[in-house]
Amino acid sequence: MRSSSLVALVGMALGAAAKTVNYDFDVSWVKANPDGSTDRDIIGINGAWPLPIIEVDKGDRLIVNVTNSLGDKSTSIHWHGMFQNGTNEMDGASMFTQCPIPPGSSFTYDFVVDQNGTYWYHCHTDYCYPDGYRQALIVHDASAPFADQYEEEIVITLADWYHDLQKDLSPKFMSLYNPTGAEPIPDSFLMNDGQNNQFNVKPNTTYLLRIINTADFIAQYFYIEGHNFTIVEVDGVYTEPQEADTLYIHIAQRYSVLLTTAASTDVNYKIVTVADQDLMDTVPSNLQLNNTNWLVLNSSAPLDQAVMTVETSDDLLPFDDFALVPSDGMALLPEPDIQINVTVYMVNLMTGFNYAELNNITYTAPKVPSLYTSLSSDELRTEELVYGEFTHPVVLGHNQVVEIILNNGDGGSHPFHLHGHNFQVINREPAYGPTFNSYLDGDPIGYDPSNHTDFPAIPIRRDVVVLPPQGFVVLRFVADNPGIWAFHCHIDWHMASGLAMTFVEAPELIPSRITIPDDHYAACAAGAVPTVGNAAANTEDYTDLSGQNAQPKDIPDGFTRRGEVAMAFSILSALLGIASLVYYGLVDLQRRPKEAPVARDSSSGEGEVSETAVAVPAKAE
Repeated sequence: MRSSSLVALVGMALGAAAKTVNYDFDVSWVKANPDGSTDRDIIGINGAWPLPIIEVDKGDRLIVNVTNSLGDKSTSIHWHGMFQNGTNEMDGASMFTQCPIPPGSSFTYDFVVDQNGTYWYHCHTDYCYPDGYRQALIVHDASAPFADQYEEEIVITLADWYHDLQKDLSPKFMSLYNPTGAEPIPDSFLMNDGQNNQFNVKPNTTYLLRIINTADFIAQYFYIEGHNFTIVEVDGVYTEPQEADTLYIHIAQRYSVLLTTAASTDVNYKIVTVADQDLMDTVPSNLQLNNTNWLVLNSSAPLDQAVMTVETSDDLLPFDDFALVPSDGMALLPEPDIQINVTVYMVNLMTGFNYAELNNITYTAPKVPSLYTSLSSDELRTEELVYGEFTHPVVLGHNQVVEIILNNGDGGSHPFHLHGHNFQVINREPAYGPTFNSYLDGDPIGYDPSNHTDFPAIPIRRDVVVLPPQGFVVLRFVADNPGIWAFHCHIDWHMASGLAMTFVEAPELIPSRITIPDDHYAACAAGAVPTVGNAAANTEDYTDLSGQNAQPKDIPDGFTRRGEVAMAFSILSALLGIASLVYYGLVDLQRRPKEAPVARDSSSGEGEVSETAVAVPAKAE
């Protein structure tokens, strides 16, 4: 909770000069037990976990010196939602804009926070942030439209939690024994990196709640019994006030809401979160999907658990973020200069593993970080070829209006995040509510540019959008931020299985805008990662991608010639085997002497198989 005195200080800083905020982060393994079940290794900072909340004012310079003391894995920090305009090298996405920071190395992030709102920071290297490496990043703005409407702030993070380390779960996820790509099921769900939180509040007082889903996999519903609230910000974009009683918050999404507490102190009010079971292939009977935390107005009153009376998440009707309107009134962008049309597929490739694809490409990291390829490619930096076939690169012209048509050929929802920008959400089907999963039983519905509903005149802007199951979203943004930017699903399992692509924005301007610090290059050298060359690290011929990291090949339609021959011999062998069994079986019958029949008294028992139906508890009546 942030005190009113601190808010007042922020207000006084409106006309003051921006300051520099410094942090020293020593990243190492620590022990913690956030759900009270079991101690486990967790990634901590400066020997502690939960990680520190970073708070700055709009316009501040943020410097974070990172030392990797993990010993057994590389790391990084992505400053989620920070545009990094002119500081693309500080974005923190490994192999997009930097080398991973290897054990024993140090690395400095240094950038100006010229924006406002609710953000977070997390590791962006392999399977990293679900082991606890994530926390809130708050940018205060005394000129916010609602700055004088609340007394205190409360930061709330939501997360799913695994009792096993990612290094133990990931080999089971990408495995021959998991051909459907079923994601590991979390063991519990957390709020502020714990459970059973008590937020002490005063009656009839307005608070600003900043709510962030920092989870790896599962979206959650959020509501407070006996209260409505007013949405005033999403993903760093201020909105016209909109009243709501329930939010659906997918991975990496953020909401700021104004909440005025009840006047009565007779009871404490339940903050209820419900995990979205539709994202899970199975729901274990011992998994508690709903959790209760409390707004405490009376320390003597009981802290009762929320009583759930409905059976499915469809009974929860969250506010539809598509209806939000940015308070700055930014109008619908004009017709696009470039259109990117991609479809999400979950497929098995020749390894037998399940991969995620955008069209027919599963993102495969290059041998040289894409930003470093751009800086070393000279006149070829504007050619998509040099960035590699399997990084799925798309070159965008400076200040082009870009339209992304994102279709979903999968039966699960996907929270897509764009680095370096937010985007207008101009079309989406289906909407939140009872129809959100209505396409699951039919064929995917793709976007038809010749037959669509009218686009909103002032569309909502976000940096994470929910792609509905077997539906679509249409997004627009202006390519006004030269650099290398990732566009990817924020479910970490899906990112690891390839659900990402690379936007190479105004590459001709990158050399004049971006300078790589010496300690960034030193981290590459310590990890033996090349810093010049194309995606294959070829410095002699940038058009030669021989040896690039490549995705597994597709499983051929039908059989290859080798497969046809193998199948023919298999069938022949099977037929010969059956013929042999029949022949020798008949011979044996002819030779066997007749025997008197034997009476057999047999009895059999009937076993019962029971199934435990796991209902998703939802909002109390």
